[in-house]
Parts: sequence; C-alpha cells; structure tokens
Amino acid sequence: MSHTVLVVDDDPPVLETIVAMLEDLGCQVISARSGPDALERLGENRDISVLITDINMPGMDGHELAELARRLRPELKMLQLSGREPRRGGLPMIRKPFSFEELADILQRTAGIH
Repeated sequence: MSHTVLVVDDDPPVLETIVAMLEDLGCQVISARSGPDALERLGENRDISVLITDINMPGMDGHELAELARRLRPELKMLQLSGREPRRGGLPMIRKPFSFEELADILQRTAGIH
C-alpha cells in the first residue's frame, strides 16, 4: 500500500533530501515550506495519511501545525523533526540529522510504512 506523506520544512535542501528519502521508501510525497502551506495541502488532499513536520519554522512552528492538523484530520499520523527542540505533545520525533535507515525505522513503527 502506498502512503501519501506531507513533509514540511522551511529549509529547501533539507526538504529536498527528506522528499527523496520518502520517495525511495515508495511513498507519494507532497512538500510544503510553511505551516499555512501545509494546512492548505491537507485541506486539498484527503489521501495524505502522514504528516512529517520540522518543529523550528518561522511563523507557525511544527507544534502549532501538528495541533491544527490534528483538529482538521484526527486520523493523521504525525512525526516531528528537530535538531534542537525537545519532544512535546507525545508525538514521535526524529532528531536531525538522521539517516535513511533511521527514517525508515521510525516510519515503520509509527505509520506502518515499510
């Protein structure tokens, strides 16, 4: 089963790298560079089953985005990314930088993506 993943990061090279990793895992990937952009994509595409968001972004941070996304789509699986923020709100988190294997492992455990 192919998963549609929305990945959000304000740093273009990081976003491109994560998109490539997810595509290598067989995911359909939609990218966004901000929280408001991500919410718009969530509203437009009901196929999105997983949200992966950076925590540290200007304007709407990843915590706020996760909270708003949960209200919009309660069934959505979520994973947060950060190089320095502590985990908050009980969501799974992966620390940057991470390897392809680390991303594959946490997605398999949290979202059933193989």
